[in-house]
Amino acid sequence: MTYLLIAVFVIGYLAIAFEHPLKVNKTASALLTGVLMWTVFMVANEALIDVNWDSFKHFLYVEHITEVTEVVKTHFVTHELGHHLGGISEILFFLLGAMTIVELIDSHQGFKVITNRITTRDSRKLLWIISIITFFLSAALDNLTTSIVMVSLLRKLIHNKEQRKFFAGMVIIAANAGGAWSPIGDVTTTMLWIGGQITAGNIILTLILPSLVCLIIPLVYLSFKMKGEVERAPYDNDAAKDVELVKGSKIMLIAGLGALLFVPIFKTITHLPPYMGMLLGLGVMWLISEIIHSDKDEEERKPYTAVHALSKIDTSSVLFFLGILVAIHALQSTYILTSVALWMDQAIGNLNVIAMAIGLLSSVVDNVPLVAASMGMYPLASASVNSEVFNLAMANPDMIEHGMIVVDGVKYYLADAKIWEFIAYTAGTGGSALIIGSAAGVAVMGMEKIDFIWYMKKISLLALLGFFAGALVYMVVHPIFAVY
Repeated sequence: MTYLLIAVFVIGYLAIAFEHPLKVNKTASALLTGVLMWTVFMVANEALIDVNWDSFKHFLYVEHITEVTEVVKTHFVTHELGHHLGGISEILFFLLGAMTIVELIDSHQGFKVITNRITTRDSRKLLWIISIITFFLSAALDNLTTSIVMVSLLRKLIHNKEQRKFFAGMVIIAANAGGAWSPIGDVTTTMLWIGGQITAGNIILTLILPSLVCLIIPLVYLSFKMKGEVERAPYDNDAAKDVELVKGSKIMLIAGLGALLFVPIFKTITHLPPYMGMLLGLGVMWLISEIIHSDKDEEERKPYTAVHALSKIDTSSVLFFLGILVAIHALQSTYILTSVALWMDQAIGNLNVIAMAIGLLSSVVDNVPLVAASMGMYPLASASVNSEVFNLAMANPDMIEHGMIVVDGVKYYLADAKIWEFIAYTAGTGGSALIIGSAAGVAVMGMEKIDFIWYMKKISLLALLGFFAGALVYMVVHPIFAVY
């Protein structure tokens, strides 16, 4: 039955990877894969419980069950699903809150406050301005939203489509690099942060320089290739100013970015999960939008309300994350991921190589399931080791090596261990190697109709140079900032 579970996952994964040729939305494939895997687990619970015997014994102990029956086995599977669903829900509520805040800013034309102030025609100067704005905006918002905003800006600034493609390619690299070092900049980094694998302050400190190098290397190369001025699109500056003056645009931009940036601070102060801080920010934004437009009637106020923003968010993406995370946790509950981790550890051994392999693989397949699988493959010590052993390890630094402790021959990793930081970087930036390797790339591909082969010829090598340069920088600076 273990092989059947793996087969369902592989088929579902291939359906997600080949979404466009199959013409089947990846959300449908993810949801079917997740539900079918837990169905297999439930139907074949006896065989799969034998594989997961330690967890089953712990379940019996906690529930004070002395007699094992079919009902008990069924209850164990539903207990496992409910346990994982709690962590998954935190990620989904976080994403829903973040997406709604961004939509509220956009509906008030808040981003125009930034974009309308770019007036240069020099191609190299414009390339640097666009890339740097994308890099830092992606860290505050997310790489998908930022890439959409910046490509919309490029259409207003550059009329020549061929010239605009190079800028769009750099937007993809900058958005992915900017999202990697921020706990709220990329879904995969957010997953690691919410899961407890990394902390906000440490991931910013350790990854901002490698991520910046990942952007700077291709940026410097293109700066030498580009010459002259860009051909500006026909654009009415007076009309742009009118758009910027939508009531509350500046207030909503400041409040929205402030709400997003406050989330890590809120978690540090209150020790509540990050999604609570995000929902707090959404509540404040909702209230501000209601106050700003309180003098309008219901029909005039509708486009600027949070209710309207909720109707515009990408719900299919949220359901995709739900499906794929549910599927990954089925593999985790049956100890399949643990077996894969042990095999990789024996076959490859070097964690740097493993992390970089995960990053390069993310350019072919979605990085969300890859990181979710990694989180299951390399168990977190605080969640997996009993408190007595964990406290003993924390009190004895000699037991810790590269953020890892070994208990009964099994490796467990502490928060802010090197493996988590490096995976956050590689999974976040590796997707830039191919245009289909990241959400930002897929969005830009659709908006600008960039051909897969064109991107591979013109941008992929630059993205890989940046990826490896940033990885090298991380390996050099890690000993300086290492927690362990």
